[in-house]
Amino acid sequence: MAKMIYVPGGTFLQGAPPWMGDWLEDQGQPLPGEWFADETPQFRASVQPYWMDRHPVTVGEFRQFAHGTDYVTDAERAGYGMVYGDQYWEEREGSCWKRPGGHGGEVRGEIRDYENHPVVHISWNDANSYARWSGKRLPTETEWEFAARGAHFKVWPWGDQWQPSEGTHEANTAELHAGPLGSLDAWREWWHSVHRRSGPLPQTTPVGSFSPGGDSVFGCSDMAGNVYEWTATLSHLYGEVAACDPVVRKVMGFYRVIRGGSWMNFRYQVRCSERMHGDPGGWSNFALGFRCARDA
Repeated sequence: MAKMIYVPGGTFLQGAPPWMGDWLEDQGQPLPGEWFADETPQFRASVQPYWMDRHPVTVGEFRQFAHGTDYVTDAERAGYGMVYGDQYWEEREGSCWKRPGGHGGEVRGEIRDYENHPVVHISWNDANSYARWSGKRLPTETEWEFAARGAHFKVWPWGDQWQPSEGTHEANTAELHAGPLGSLDAWREWWHSVHRRSGPLPQTTPVGSFSPGGDSVFGCSDMAGNVYEWTATLSHLYGEVAACDPVVRKVMGFYRVIRGGSWMNFRYQVRCSERMHGDPGGWSNFALGFRCARDA
């Protein structure tokens, strides 16, 4: 059974503070500011004590569940999974948790042992099924953010500096693999080089690879980058004043909140307050996983 971390609960201001939008712009991050507006305004939130998985569920842990219960994931039923191809997202035949790159993906580059990597191609239904089997549940969005940053605001789980010391890394993001990335064109150039070498294989790292430096105040690892993580929370705006992307507004009340960012994101997309939203009706991709929680 995966190690769990006791989180004592508490009250905090959930979301991004008012200065975050200006900070993101000053940092020169290349994404539109409205992409991050759903993190605002902050509001006071409370959580009761609970337990949180120390790391995302791994391939080996999910394999034990799937083999023990004959579980078939939504991607396996559909016969394909979502991967980022040479240019954009695409449905790739055979992509699933067993074959994250799809048919033939494993032989286009180095053959890797994924057993201790976070499992990917996991839908919201798949994550809930595993959680029930393990006697746990998915964390709420509030529980997830509190476990990532504690009662006091932090940009990333370890603090407000991306690299506390020169040459160090605290998370698996695109910068880990490609170095500093200041534009979308630079990101595309990096991904094209990866895709040419090994196809659409996820660039995940074994869970806990950045411990203890990248851990949260409570000791949870991989809460920034590596894989996106499902939560139990229905997507909603923190306030109607949020000037967020119109497309984001349309999914409110239908999608589920995703947290943490992934290996394919810039450092600005793996902040503790960053929110994403995913279709809970069977959708998954090669950068999406989960971790579980349990009542104390």
